Amino acid sequence: MAQNNTTSSNLTDKNIVDTNTGTTIGALILSLVFLLGFPGNLFIIWSVLARARKHSVTTLLILNLAIADGSLMALTPFFIIYLVMKKWVFGSVMCKILFYLCLVNMYASIQLIMLMSIYRLVAVLWPRHVTLITGRKTVLWVLSVVWVMVMVASVPAMIFRNVKKEKENMLCEPVHSENRYVVLQYMLELVLGFLIPYGVIVVSYICILRRIRQTKFRRRIRSEKLILAIVLTFCLFWLPYHIVNMVQVTWALCKDGPVKDTLNLIWHKSRAVTSSIAFMSSCANPVLYFFAGKSYIRREGLAFMARLFEGTGLDSATRKSRQNSQNSRDKDKEADVVMLKDKDPDSSSNTKPVKNGK
Repeated sequence: MAQNNTTSSNLTDKNIVDTNTGTTIGALILSLVFLLGFPGNLFIIWSVLARARKHSVTTLLILNLAIADGSLMALTPFFIIYLVMKKWVFGSVMCKILFYLCLVNMYASIQLIMLMSIYRLVAVLWPRHVTLITGRKTVLWVLSVVWVMVMVASVPAMIFRNVKKEKENMLCEPVHSENRYVVLQYMLELVLGFLIPYGVIVVSYICILRRIRQTKFRRRIRSEKLILAIVLTFCLFWLPYHIVNMVQVTWALCKDGPVKDTLNLIWHKSRAVTSSIAFMSSCANPVLYFFAGKSYIRREGLAFMARLFEGTGLDSATRKSRQNSQNSRDKDKEADVVMLKDKDPDSSSNTKPVKNGK
């Protein structure tokens, strides 16, 4: 029994930068992510602001997504240094702020992708009502609410994160006085950052794809594939992070014993790698946009990405459908007039016969 307690104590004393393999892999991943993702997201922001001829709802959502991803990429050098040095050298204030900003951008990314899916759902299923949510003021108001909500939801990352001294090194790690706070923090991340938004996204795309198969507008499938690729990529890179969170929650709820010790070892050894993999989602979108818009490169040059975003928006398609429906109604009216004239030749004499009759 004493031996088990000693083992449990030793495992608890471990930290996420104790493992050489995990920190080395994490540092390499973050370095590649920064080199690819930071300039890539800056290029997306520049393309939308400087080269896009119009800012549709989809374009504004992609702009905000690039701002969130680019901000996260700008923070990666701090974490690369942390993993390489295996100690925190930036102070307690930066410890709280940096991890808080990471969580803000994680929440913002998935919420923006969820909004993108909801907008596509409305535009495909109820195109006549899409104008109710495409007003500039409405879109900006919704985006403002989303950013405020994710900032509030990320506060636990600031509360439960602090610098502590271990083995003569300062480390920036979660500090929970009780296990219930471990459950609270990571269950909140799972529900708000994964289960709810992905539940909405999955339902939205099931409805969208069913409607597309029933319509003749097959050209919309290309843009749907791009947004769907963004959704799947985000899920692929963030799923390991949330799995480790669940392992840590299970560890917090378990009673002392070999199972608890094993779970503790798993999440300590996996945290650095899975957190680094999660960062990869923020550099993946520029790569997806590049391959989706490569047909525009020869024709548009550096403006190819702006043309891609304009092409993926459903605003123009919706507007064209409304114009086509209006034109068809006008043609029907003209046809009715022609039929009446054919039936009543005297109607072409306007008012003169009426005056003669009087």
